[in-house]
Amino acid sequence: MNGEVRTIYPLKILVTLCLVAWVAPTRAAETLRIGLQSTGTFAWQLDVIRRHDLAASAGLDLKISEFASPDAGKLALNSGSIDIAVVDWLWVARARALGAKLLFYPYSSAVGAIMVKNDSAIHGIADLKGRVLAVAGGPLDKSWLIVQAAATRQGVDLRHEATLEYGAPPLISQKLQQGEAEASLNFWNFCASLDTQGYRRIFDVRDAEAALGLNEPVALIGYVFSEQFVADHRSAIDRFIAAAQKADDIMLRSDEEWDALRPLMHAEDDRTFKAYRDRTREGIPQRPIAAEEADARALFKVLAVTGGTELAGPSKELDPGLYYRPALRGD
Repeated sequence: MNGEVRTIYPLKILVTLCLVAWVAPTRAAETLRIGLQSTGTFAWQLDVIRRHDLAASAGLDLKISEFASPDAGKLALNSGSIDIAVVDWLWVARARALGAKLLFYPYSSAVGAIMVKNDSAIHGIADLKGRVLAVAGGPLDKSWLIVQAAATRQGVDLRHEATLEYGAPPLISQKLQQGEAEASLNFWNFCASLDTQGYRRIFDVRDAEAALGLNEPVALIGYVFSEQFVADHRSAIDRFIAAAQKADDIMLRSDEEWDALRPLMHAEDDRTFKAYRDRTREGIPQRPIAAEEADARALFKVLAVTGGTELAGPSKELDPGLYYRPALRGD
């Protein structure tokens, strides 16, 4: 009898432990609040992350808030109502110069261009004198400042020699198409769409970068978050960046992935769709952070002269703490 009890008792313990393990709750996914510009391309990457369960696999629960403009996302970051947004590198650099503890990690080097109608008499920067130029993103937009700096080297002061109008990217595109502006400087995806609708480029922002001495394109937009958030949630940030890089790899390798993304892209035709796809791929950062930072430092010096204290704040040097380096990467 005693031997029978000794045999059954360990089995009861084993069954109990199995039941406890079965009912024990798994650790909840960590929430990241992400700000998303409704007309931006960040939505495409997030959709790849969602459909391939990359966030869930990383133990993350992404809560998405949509905003109508980049400025709304910046306000949400400053107020703490979101944790991450894709934001202009120059805005972050200026914010740090003024004391804000924000960090930047490259998202894309894709840039726009100055566009005109195919039959326009405007063929170069000098032809913009006395013309109406519509600019997306406002007077401190990174592309606008880069174009200004390059134009200055050609002896053209666009701020004073052209009539300027500012607005959100969709409005700027409409102004050009409706004849309210003779030229427009817009974000790359709006330019890609105009390429297929009877418009042409007279000056690419990448050409402007080259004119300012950059051999490689700099990622001018990136993921932005606060130092305090990193202090409390560094692992979550690193896991999100790793998931985003996996999504980028999928978009680089798979044409079928773009077929799944097409409903989000609002491409008017196959030519526009392929332009969106190809330019997104070209803009995916491939360089180490150290190389990005070195070129960004050189570019900032030039733009600080162009934009003055309104752009750079009290500093003419890029803050060395601006770029975030994930623990999961060696760069």
